[in-house]
Amino acid sequence: MGTFLLVIQFLVCIALIVAVVLQESKGEGLGSIGGGSRMFFGSKRKGVEEVLETATTYLAVGFMVLSVVLSIWF
Repeated sequence: MGTFLLVIQFLVCIALIVAVVLQESKGEGLGSIGGGSRMFFGSKRKGVEEVLETATTYLAVGFMVLSVVLSIWF
């Protein structure tokens, strides 16, 4: 059972990395402090961007839950 959970966590980890890397940059980072308002008044999310953001959220939660379960298991 422990090996199965480790394999599942590894697959979730790889999927999370892919989902994060495929996303576009959301803003200018610290450049928005100096008056860049593009970050706050950007366009609405489109189909693929919305799917990637939702997938990232679910994968991150799954990764955290699996990490807690594995820390208790071992």
